[in-house]
Order: sequence, then structure tokens, then C-alpha cells
Amino acid sequence: MRIGVITFPGSLDDVDAARAVRLAGAEPVSLWHGDHDLKDVDAVVLPGGFSYGDYLRAGAIAARSPLMQDVVAAAHGGLPVLGICNGFQVLCEAGLLPGALTRNSHLHFRNRDQGLLVERADTAWTTSFQPGQRIVVPVKNGEGRYVAADADLDRLEGEGRVVVRYVSTTPGSGVDANPNGSSRDIAGVTSADGRVVGLMPHPEHAVEDLTGPSTDGLGFFTSVLSALVVAA
Repeated sequence: MRIGVITFPGSLDDVDAARAVRLAGAEPVSLWHGDHDLKDVDAVVLPGGFSYGDYLRAGAIAARSPLMQDVVAAAHGGLPVLGICNGFQVLCEAGLLPGALTRNSHLHFRNRDQGLLVERADTAWTTSFQPGQRIVVPVKNGEGRYVAADADLDRLEGEGRVVVRYVSTTPGSGVDANPNGSSRDIAGVTSADGRVVGLMPHPEHAVEDLTGPSTDGLGFFTSVLSALVVAA
């Protein structure tokens, strides 16, 4: 399986995402934002970073790059797409996911290991998990607060499109579970067909015992391989 990883000007975690793809057992394929060539990949990852320096709005300029035109069209055709942190912002700006990511409610950059509750274990990117499973992956963002109109939030909840939700990393510790003030503790959402997923935490930084707080993040990357085998 070939998984494309897009590099935008200002991407920071494209190499980490490619490594996670490789550890999951797939071939990472470098994709450049300025091209119109998805190189026949089977899925795409939009990595974290600060594309275009977060000017205008985080992810707004990257969402209008040449390659994103192809990603949007391919996603509508069923291509699995994962957006991580800045990649989540890009997916929202491109209209592939609802809502928006805004400045953290406390106006501080937040960098910590974060507990997550898996609510959807049947998307293209989450089948390696169990519903209700708690995992730990890092967060690192300054504009990670997920917001949407109340009606849209109700619709997401009603349709079961909340993929992961923030919870305390250590239950009972007294540490605030929500690192950025996201509406209803939402950390990630999915498209209606479950093929496009965006989340603010960084699963690519939780794939090896040596460097991560856990290896929980690897499940996002092994999940898509299983989904591709089923689709084939």
C-alpha cells in the first residue's frame, strides 16, 4: 500500500508522518503541495506544522494549493484522507470536514501528552481501536480549539461523527482534560462516509516506545491499511 504525505511550506511533521506510515507497514510517498499529482497513492496524510506561517487563518492558504484540489476531488471519490493538527485545519478550510479550529481558549500554546477517548472505531483510520478505548498521544497547538454552530455540533453528535474526544490522561489527577477549550471536548471528527478524518492530537508522535508516551498512535496508520484491503 502507498500512503501519500503532503508537504506544504511550513510543514513540520511530514517526516514523522512518513515514518509512522512505514512502521505501519506501508510505503510512504512524498507529495508536494504545488503539484497536481497524487502519484496513484491509496490514501493521503496531511501532516502537522504551520503551513504558510498560519497567515490569514491556520490552514486557509494551504487548503487552496494545487494539490488540495486533487485531494478534495479524490476524497469525494472515496480516497481515505487523514488530517493531523494543521492538516485538520486544512481539511476544515477545504470543506472536507465541518467546523473550524480557532485560538486556544486560554490563548497559550499547549504541548503535552493527552488522553483521548475513541468514540468511532469503524472509520477508515480507527478500526484498530475499540469503541470506548482510552489512548494517549501528544498535543501541540496554539489554534486547536474546535468550534462549530450548535446545530452543526448536534448533527455531528447525532450522526456519530465525533471520532475522538479529550479525556484526562490520568483520571482523577485533577488536570483539565480539554487542552484548548474545544466544543464538547471534541478532538477529532469524520466525514459522513468515514473516509476522511481530522484530529488535533499527533498520533505520528506515539508510534514507538523510545520516543512517544505510548504506541497508541500507530493504530491510526494500521487501520487504513486494513480499510484498503477490505475495499480492494
